Amino acid sequence: MKRILITGANGQLGQSVLEQSKNYKEIECFFATQDQLDITNEELIKTYFEDKNFDFVVNCAAYTAVDKAEDDQENAFLVNAKAVEYLAKITAEKNIPFIHVSTDYVFDGTEAKPRLETDQTNPIGVYGVTKLQGEEFALNNNPKTIILRTAWVYSRFANNFVKTMLRLFNEKDSLSVVSDQIGSPTNALDLAKAILDIISKDDLVYGIFNYSNEGECSWFDFATKIKEFSGATIEINPVPTSAFPTKAKRPAYSLLDKTKIKETYQVDVPNWEDSLKQELKHLV
Repeated sequence: MKRILITGANGQLGQSVLEQSKNYKEIECFFATQDQLDITNEELIKTYFEDKNFDFVVNCAAYTAVDKAEDDQENAFLVNAKAVEYLAKITAEKNIPFIHVSTDYVFDGTEAKPRLETDQTNPIGVYGVTKLQGEEFALNNNPKTIILRTAWVYSRFANNFVKTMLRLFNEKDSLSVVSDQIGSPTNALDLAKAILDIISKDDLVYGIFNYSNEGECSWFDFATKIKEFSGATIEINPVPTSAFPTKAKRPAYSLLDKTKIKETYQVDVPNWEDSLKQELKHLV
């Protein structure tokens, strides 16, 4: 039996790991919310680990308010970088493998080709900068670190694009959605399954891996499929990014190449449309 600590238990990925863990009899998960374990406090982390034995630590906690981060740099850095450093140090001290979830925002999105794990990073906002710092802290402090970069995450849990669209479908007659940002939506339950599949392996390969669902679309395409699969009748109009000015700049092209994780860990990577259709059964 492998004992796994999941931080950020209240977030959509943390809740998705909880949901998926029911299918893994050889894994016992322990879930810590921020109230139960303040990962931004190094002394509290040390105290928490004193009387506990884990075989893995998975950090699902993150400061994900992309626009707010531009004005709240200190807290974004504390959660996305320093907390990761603290977790990496304690796991290294106890010789525990550490899985940390990162983002496509470590890239600038200016090249229209799927990003490889080895590609040059160049974040264009505070959120991306702090997430990249978190990656570096993790890799520099615990050699048994696996970084999972993902993108456009949604689920039946917490707040996300899919749930926002479903709400707006009921409130409005028409919607305008950005059509010039390209990526691949990621069902958090698929990402959670990939994490648990990796943990289930006997031989681990450490380093950076990409994981998002297969296929590509724009936010407009994504919204259109949510409409189609949910049976909504709202009118959705495509608009350029310039029509929705935001404090933080978004990567225009966020596709991630999944070859490495598929070849290394043989994880399942469903198509985004298939996964969306399945998830909407729990939301509509």
